[in-house]
Amino acid sequence: MMILGIVVFAIGLLISIAWHELGHLSTAKLFKIRVPQYMVGFGPTIWSRKKGETEYGVKAVPLGGYIRMIGMFPPGPDGRIESRSTSPLRSMVEDARAAAFEEVEPGDEDRLFYTRKPWKRVIVMFAGPFMNLILAFGLFLTVLMGFGTTQETTTVSEVQKCVVKQSEKRDTCKKSDPASPAAAAGLRAKDKIVSFDGVKTERWNTLSDEIRANPGRTVDIVVLRDGHEKVLHAKIATNQVAKKDSSGQIVKGQYVNAGFLGFSAATGVVRLDFGESVTWMGDRVDDSVHSLAALPGKIPALWDAAFGNGPREPDSPMGVVGAARVGGEIFNLDIPATQQLGMSLMLVAGFNLSLFLFNMLPLLPLDGGHIAGALWESLRRHVAKVFRRPDPGPFDVAKLMPVAYVVAGIFVCFTVLVLIADVVNPVKIT
Repeated sequence: MMILGIVVFAIGLLISIAWHELGHLSTAKLFKIRVPQYMVGFGPTIWSRKKGETEYGVKAVPLGGYIRMIGMFPPGPDGRIESRSTSPLRSMVEDARAAAFEEVEPGDEDRLFYTRKPWKRVIVMFAGPFMNLILAFGLFLTVLMGFGTTQETTTVSEVQKCVVKQSEKRDTCKKSDPASPAAAAGLRAKDKIVSFDGVKTERWNTLSDEIRANPGRTVDIVVLRDGHEKVLHAKIATNQVAKKDSSGQIVKGQYVNAGFLGFSAATGVVRLDFGESVTWMGDRVDDSVHSLAALPGKIPALWDAAFGNGPREPDSPMGVVGAARVGGEIFNLDIPATQQLGMSLMLVAGFNLSLFLFNMLPLLPLDGGHIAGALWESLRRHVAKVFRRPDPGPFDVAKLMPVAYVVAGIFVCFTVLVLIADVVNPVKIT
């Protein structure tokens, strides 16, 4: 089952990469840019076939993919594609420029990438990450509305006997602890809370928010017990409870004083409607943006987890190897097969959402770096037009290649660090 889970994730990864590159390919062909190659993976070619002017293939290392478009960079200021230089930085620029033109054939002069208008280049480079975003949302919707996800419900799992601050993290009661409102009201395990103070509680977050918002009040709680509705009366206590963010998620290590009833909610498979699913996905995008911004701050803890005795935090950065391992663990969970598949699809969806956000960073060699270059070119040309200055021509993105190599080097080092942590101290869901 572990191997099956890893295989399922690997297939999802390959599809995600191919789908991403298909976005670039289709829009490039739409704008008549010649594309000699479409490849999934890196390294030695396992299989390829040429159709028309494009070679389609699969390579041995499934950690990415690419399409090769001719004329990615414009010629140098002197109009030359390749020149000689003893400067290492200048050589990087010249090598990149030469590679962009090495497959140019007679008749390709009007099929070069850099000759397309900036808005067309933005579309070509944005299409890849956008395909990942579409796939992520499609998979999220499929799982949330079709399979459902395991969530807390309004059914009671266990009634707490007393009021204990959640920051104390203890299960036993002291003589000084007051009885919990739930126990005093006669709430029982397996009761399903139908309404709270007149508010229908079909979702756990609705019930939780109502309890927290009514400290000190005596309220009517309608429960479904043995097929019959029963009205209970409870005086909501004030207690220190875990803080929740705007999406209803618990904020680790932070507490607030709020209303407290005193029971544990049972978990169950819950299907969301379209509106709830869209809201849920919006919250995940917001979480992912904040996680990406916080990534540099997590590197010290990641290093300690890989080379020291530090724990691997659940929200630690995770690479392809770690994600594949989690995919394998999912298929070992004691849950129905439909939920195993649903969780695997959620893992692939989260991977695609991360690919979208990561590729949109305005840094070369990422797609966002090429988008930023095209937008800057458009701005320069519009400013020149407004002030009736000569057209400055295409922005030479090749000049940024030294920066691109530095960025790529940082990414490689980070990827190796994550890989080591995923092997020696992996994130686990069990």
